[in-house]
Amino acid sequence: MAVRKRVVAVVAVASSVVLLGAGAGSASPYRSGDWATWSRDAAGSRYAAGEWRITPHNVGGLTLKWAFAFPRSAAPVRSQPAVVDGTMFFGGPDGKFYARDARTGAERWTTDLSGVAPGARPAIVWDSPSVSGGRVYFGDLRGYVYSLDQRTGRVVWAEQVDAHPAATVTSSPIVHDGKVYVGTSSGENANNSADGSTDDPNYPCCTFRGHIDALDARTGELVWRHYTVPEPQAVGTWPSGATRYEPSGAGVWSSPVVDPRSGTVYVGTGQNYTGSAGDFDTLLALDHRTGAVKWRNQVTEADTWRGLCNSPDPSGFCPGLQDGSALDYDIGATPNLFTAGGRRLVGVGQKLGVYHAFDAATGEVVWRRQLGVPWPSGGIGGIQWGSSFDGRRLYVATYFAFPGTLFALDPATGRVLWETPNPADGCTTGGAAAHPEVCTLGHGPAVTSSPGLVWEGSNDGKLRAYSARNGRVLWTYDTVRDFTGVNGLPGRGGAISGGGGGTVVADGMVYVQAGYSPEYPNPDGGDVLLAFGR
Repeated sequence: MAVRKRVVAVVAVASSVVLLGAGAGSASPYRSGDWATWSRDAAGSRYAAGEWRITPHNVGGLTLKWAFAFPRSAAPVRSQPAVVDGTMFFGGPDGKFYARDARTGAERWTTDLSGVAPGARPAIVWDSPSVSGGRVYFGDLRGYVYSLDQRTGRVVWAEQVDAHPAATVTSSPIVHDGKVYVGTSSGENANNSADGSTDDPNYPCCTFRGHIDALDARTGELVWRHYTVPEPQAVGTWPSGATRYEPSGAGVWSSPVVDPRSGTVYVGTGQNYTGSAGDFDTLLALDHRTGAVKWRNQVTEADTWRGLCNSPDPSGFCPGLQDGSALDYDIGATPNLFTAGGRRLVGVGQKLGVYHAFDAATGEVVWRRQLGVPWPSGGIGGIQWGSSFDGRRLYVATYFAFPGTLFALDPATGRVLWETPNPADGCTTGGAAAHPEVCTLGHGPAVTSSPGLVWEGSNDGKLRAYSARNGRVLWTYDTVRDFTGVNGLPGRGGAISGGGGGTVVADGMVYVQAGYSPEYPNPDGGDVLLAFGR
C-alpha cells in the first residue's frame, strides 16, 4: 500500500454521519431543496425531486442572478457545487475552497488549501464536495481528500490517499454509515510521465493502480481499500529502453453510489494503461463495510490505452493498436440505482456509448442500449460522467457523437423514448459563433433533472433546459460572454464544465460552472460559476 500523508486538526464534530440524500428507508437531515453531494443522493439520481419553483411553464423566465469569477488559471474549473441550508460549497482551480451564500454569492468563508499539505503539485479541487454531519468532504489534484468544518472552513483532516506522483482525486466522495467512499484515478497515462505533465518516452510506464477507498469520516483513517489491478511488475523495456511495468491503470474516475438496503457500494473503473488484467472497464459491487467484492461485471474484454496511443508514430509504445485493444472505453460515469418492472437495477454509461443495466443483486445484464458512436483509440463519442433518473425516465447524454445527443430511456427496457441532438446552431449563434475553430456540438457534463425538466450543457457554451416529456428545448443561456464576479474579478464562460461537473438545481436556483475544455479565448479573466433564478 502506498505511503499516505495525513494532516489532522481537532475540532468538535457530530458523532455520526448521516446518509446523504433520499436513500430508501433513511432519513435525511437536509431540506428537500438541498443538493448535498455530486449525484444529489446516495442512489446517483442527479434529480432535484423537491424543486417546485422552476417548472416547464416558467423556466423561460430564468435570468442570471450573480456570477463568481475565478482567478486566471491554467487549470479548468470543474468542481460542481454542493448547496446545503442556503450555503454553496465549491473548489476552484486556484487552490482555494469556497463557501458562498447560495442566493447572493456573498462570502461565508474561504479556505486556502495550498499551505495545508505542501507538495510538488498545486492543491486544485477536481471533484465535487459532499456535505454531511457538519463536514465538507472533497479531493484534489494531488491525491488528497479533505474534511472541512462546514460552518467555519477549518481543515479537520487532510489525507493523502495515494502518494503516486500522478495520482489524483476526480471521484466525488459520498458519505454513508460513518465512512467516506472515494476513488482514486491518475494522469500517468495521459502524457507518459510520472506526474502527467510532459510527454516523455523515457518514462518507465506505468506504475499507478486505481483503487476505491472507505475512509473513517471522523478521522480520515483508511477503513478498507479495493485495488482495481494487481501490483505492477517490471516485464521488460519500451523502445526507448525505459523499464516497462504491467499491469497498471484502471483508475476510479467517478463518484460511487450506495444502496443502504443491501449495504452495497457500486463504482465503475477505467482502462488499463499497460498489460491486461484486473477490474478494468468494470462495474464493481462491493460490501460497504469490508470492501469485499459481491460481484463484478467487466464490460470490455481488453482495453489498454494511454496518451501515446494518439501519437502519430507510437511504434512499440501502444501494443493495443496492433491487437485492437487500445480503446479508452472507461466507465467514467457514476452509476444510477433505480427500481423498474419490480426489479432493483443498477445502470451505468460507458465511453463506448453504451448504457448498461444490471440486476443490482447479482450483476446479471438486464438490458443494454447503444447510444453514442464508438471512436477507435479514444472513447470520446460515448457517455462521459453521469446520467439522471427522475423516477420515470433515465436521461443520458453522449459527448462527441456527431452530434452529442440527449436521450430519455425507459428504465425497464432501455427503449429510447425521445432523443434531442445538440442544436445544430450551437456553434453559429452566441459567443461560440466567433470561434468555429473551438466550438463542437458535444455534451461533456453529467445530466441533471428536476420535475418536468432536464438540464444539460454543451461545448458550444450553452446551458439548456429540456422538456422531460418530449425533449424540446425550453430555455437556453449562452455563457460565452464576459462577466464581473461578485468577488470583483472579471470572468468569461465557455464550454459547460465536464470533468465530473454538471448543473445543480436547488431551492429555485440553477448553478453551473463554465470554462471547461475546449477552451474559448479568455484574455482578461478566469472561468465562472453562474447562478440563475426567477
